[in-house]
Amino acid sequence: MAVELKVPPLGESITEAVVGKWNKKQGDTVAADEPLVVLETDKVTIDVPSPAAGSIASIAFKEGDKVRVGEVLGTIEAGGAGAAAASPAQAAATPAPAQAAAPVQAAPAAAAGDARITPTARKMAEENQVDVGQLKGSGTGGRIVKEDVLGQLNRPAAPTQAPSAPPPPAAPSGPRPNAAREERVRMTPLRKRVAERLLQAQSNAALLTTFNEVDMGEVMALRKKYNEKFQAKHGVKLGFMSFFIRASVEALKAFPQINAEIDGEDVIFKHYYDIGVAVSGSRGLVVPVVRDANKLSLAELEKTVGDYGGRARNDKLTLTDLQGGTFTITNGGIFGSMLSTPILNPPQTGILGMHNIVDRPVARDGQVVIRPIMYIALTYDHRLVDGREAVQFLVRVKECIEDPERLLLDI
Repeated sequence: MAVELKVPPLGESITEAVVGKWNKKQGDTVAADEPLVVLETDKVTIDVPSPAAGSIASIAFKEGDKVRVGEVLGTIEAGGAGAAAASPAQAAATPAPAQAAAPVQAAPAAAAGDARITPTARKMAEENQVDVGQLKGSGTGGRIVKEDVLGQLNRPAAPTQAPSAPPPPAAPSGPRPNAAREERVRMTPLRKRVAERLLQAQSNAALLTTFNEVDMGEVMALRKKYNEKFQAKHGVKLGFMSFFIRASVEALKAFPQINAEIDGEDVIFKHYYDIGVAVSGSRGLVVPVVRDANKLSLAELEKTVGDYGGRARNDKLTLTDLQGGTFTITNGGIFGSMLSTPILNPPQTGILGMHNIVDRPVARDGQVVIRPIMYIALTYDHRLVDGREAVQFLVRVKECIEDPERLLLDI
């Protein structure tokens, strides 16, 4: 009996993916729930498991092809050696994926009764005189969301006159002179999405970066003194990220506009602290979110960040892990960065950049001494945050790191 391998639901507003890698070839034997193919979206990568034990009868899409939710990736011929290797529990569970496909097909019908446009998108369209009839919705069930209106507003208007010089061609008309020594690789959906988001941030926000330096001596001494006991009790090492998350939360409490976002003519102040932590995955930079970071201990923060890092390297992050976030921290120091100007993660208002720790000569009590110094940077949206608040935010972070007892005493 042939069982279809279908593209599963990919998350809200995500309707298509790219076939990243087939783990098996046609004719190979597979076990039930064995990962067969990796799908890449603009946000996450997903392993699609085999719905039954048996062998791969057909493969409908090759690597690099675009697929949509519900499409058949291939078929599994149930039975044979793969079925013999499957456990009775797996065999009993085999029909479940085929049955689970029904809600995917029914989803558009359910969404048809919803409003065609979200209230926020409608308000933005009316204020900017955007014809919603010309928009193609990217939300669930084709619903028009705020990003669709922004995309229309940012689209360049057609020129009224012919340009004086033609634009450069998208690709060279002839063969590349060094083609034999080059390799052309299609950009992954995740990398394309990162590029779009970075360009969106620079186009739609007034970005400005301010800097400060932090003496890491006290935190390093604290780690050296308690790291073994900390690891023995909590099962995780005491790192720097947990201190910077806690310090950032304290600074955000003092300067709430850096924990806010602009929505049209309104400012949304967020009275919760979901901190995005940029980590390097196997396919690019991703930003999982530590929820309610203000309620977590240092040990809980370290465990959460460590778990996210491990799952990012193994492509196990889910869409829920990456959604939301009120503020972001990125640590280029782990790669040796001395200084950088991080770019906002829209629609957030601020992002903190950490860098490497270097022994530098500094003045202390009239004496030149060598101290472990880290440069930190805050990029912020100047439309909402003034330079005074940005500088004071970094000063607050600096105070918490240089005197970590403040984090424990909440002062």
